[in-house]
Amino acid sequence: MRPSLLRSASQALRRSRRDYSSASAAAAAERKVAILGAAGGIGQPLALLMKLNPLVSSLSLYDIAGTPGVAADVSHINSPALVKGFVGEEQLGEALEGSDVVIIPAGVPRKPGMTRDDLFNINAGIVKGLCTAISKYCPNALVNMISNPVNSTVPIAAEVFKKAGTYNEKKLFGVTTLDVVRAKTFYAGKASVPVTEVNVPVVGGHAGITILPLFSQATPASNALSHEDIKALTKRTQDGGTEVVEAKAGKGSATLSMAYAGAVFADACLKGLNGVPDVVECSFVQSTVTELPFFASKVRLGKNGVEEVLGLGQLSEFEKEGLENLKGELKSSIEKGIKFAHAN
Repeated sequence: MRPSLLRSASQALRRSRRDYSSASAAAAAERKVAILGAAGGIGQPLALLMKLNPLVSSLSLYDIAGTPGVAADVSHINSPALVKGFVGEEQLGEALEGSDVVIIPAGVPRKPGMTRDDLFNINAGIVKGLCTAISKYCPNALVNMISNPVNSTVPIAAEVFKKAGTYNEKKLFGVTTLDVVRAKTFYAGKASVPVTEVNVPVVGGHAGITILPLFSQATPASNALSHEDIKALTKRTQDGGTEVVEAKAGKGSATLSMAYAGAVFADACLKGLNGVPDVVECSFVQSTVTELPFFASKVRLGKNGVEEVLGLGQLSEFEKEGLENLKGELKSSIEKGIKFAHAN
């Protein structure tokens, strides 16, 4: 690699690390993060990104195979987090003990032609087993659920924790950050505004039409977008996962962008735990915002996890219609997860 490219890469990494909280109060806390499924397509880049986060003092990497190699590789990076790899069910407890945040990208990825529901039977069982271990070894950890279908795996986790007597609705999150990341990117491109300055709330769920970006609340506001533009941006955000699956032609799903989104949300959780004020991210959580028991909306994060679930704000007519249209499918996915948890 040429020296100029090396300098550019180094500068980019430093900038990315400055994006994380550098508040002295936040950085002082010792925080352990565990990644379950760390040897997979999402888990490996997520492990890299969490190793770069200065708020992480201990990084625990777990999977059913391959984690010793991932841990050895990531551990050579000159950042403060101490890395340990754990492999197999017999080491899961040690991987989890003392964790402040547990991130779960474990499971099988989507392939062409697969819906998130096609993943259900495999990933639901994996999630149930991992959450049973969490309830035993780190019941007070914040749990960041990435494993799809999130609309069902979060309710499964909730039921597992309830059965174990450890459920705290403030500490269970479905990671929907990738929907926000996509909405920001697509909006910035269409509205010709700087992408780093864009914010777009995304509510509902984390699959297809249950994903509802609120472009009427996007900042900076743009008058350049027509109703047809908004419809197209909404559809592209909803179909973002499929766009990547098809582009990879059967060789993967959205792993790199998902790892980035997972790292962004985990960083927000760590900031909240460390007392950084006004940390707000969208997430799929237990909610009374609608009649549904779980719903994604803006959430204020703090020392206890969820400090406040924020309302939807003012919606456009198009968004109101989208909200009503998503409820049936989201309700069905939530109920499917609850039914699985009780039946197995």
